[in-house]
Amino acid sequence: MSSPVYFTDFRVEKRKSLLDKLPKLLEPFDLPKKFRKGALVAIKLHFGEKGNIAFLRPQWAQKVVETLQKNAVKPFLTDTNTLYKGSRSDAVVHLETAIRHGFDFAAIGAPIVIADGLRGNSYEKLSLDLPVLKEFYIAKEIYHADGLIALTHFKGHELSGFGGAIKNLGMGCAARKGKLQQHSTIAPKINKKQCIGCGTCLEFCPVEAPEWVEGAKKKRMRINPEKCIGCGECIAVCPQGAIKVQWNEQGVSFMKKMAEYAYAALYNKKEKSIFITFVTDVSPACDCYHFNDYPIVRNIGILASEDPVAIDQAAVDLVNAEPSLPGAKLAADPGEDKFRALYPKVDWEIQLVHAEKIGLGSRDYKIIRV
Repeated sequence: MSSPVYFTDFRVEKRKSLLDKLPKLLEPFDLPKKFRKGALVAIKLHFGEKGNIAFLRPQWAQKVVETLQKNAVKPFLTDTNTLYKGSRSDAVVHLETAIRHGFDFAAIGAPIVIADGLRGNSYEKLSLDLPVLKEFYIAKEIYHADGLIALTHFKGHELSGFGGAIKNLGMGCAARKGKLQQHSTIAPKINKKQCIGCGTCLEFCPVEAPEWVEGAKKKRMRINPEKCIGCGECIAVCPQGAIKVQWNEQGVSFMKKMAEYAYAALYNKKEKSIFITFVTDVSPACDCYHFNDYPIVRNIGILASEDPVAIDQAAVDLVNAEPSLPGAKLAADPGEDKFRALYPKVDWEIQLVHAEKIGLGSRDYKIIRV
């Protein structure tokens, strides 16, 4: 059976705002039925890395907040800390970045809650019998939310071909340990040139995996892979940024894990979730970079669905139906696969095929214009 995907373009008439289209997109979901009065609803989005300006504008989040509050729902904006060092790697810098990008309470009317805590180690562990993974580490405040609305900026991605709702859920709702589980199967590594032997990693490690290197010319540490439990805590706390993820996970495995994490993120709220995807400023790479390139296609529109697989498939199809913009990173005709052109070695369909297989949603969809 086809999953409904509601769609609106970016055309507006005189004296009407583009923002007014968002509440219309939410009408088919009957918010009072979906979210009980007083429900704590997580609005999951990406606040953008410092230097990147392709992330969603805060006005979109404010309109969703306003719509939910009219239905006596208590929304909060949320995301999780990153695995890499950047402007969102712990809750303090993450909040600073979000506020600088316009996502403050005064503008939005709702608070920000970093879902996996101060350093990314606040999570709920789930045991699910899925094809690749059996244990999942979902950010605690997302797990405990009564409902979820995922606001997704659709764009290219070097590991998954594109970044859509599945990535927003799978990677974006995982605590640091879950992110590490998706990206790597081996312990982090300490760069011996950067390490100053301060011992901070040892102080914070729950299993004392960091060890002193005996006989080294300077005081430094290494990580014992036999002890490491893959929590990623050392990456977050190292003041020198000397501890790195060993990005050894290949694309196929990564995408399957990501789809399974998306399933886990919705495990206790699948019927209480809505996905809104903005096919605008479709940059070639992720908003996690400290820059963004020129969009590959024109601004197409906004999609909304209760099915994360269907909405991703619809977004891919809409982008691929477009000609590439003059001056974009790629030159492609209507009907050409833009994401394979960007990343020839990445088969983006894997995430959708696997997501459908495990029951996350359906690739079969029907566009309904609003």
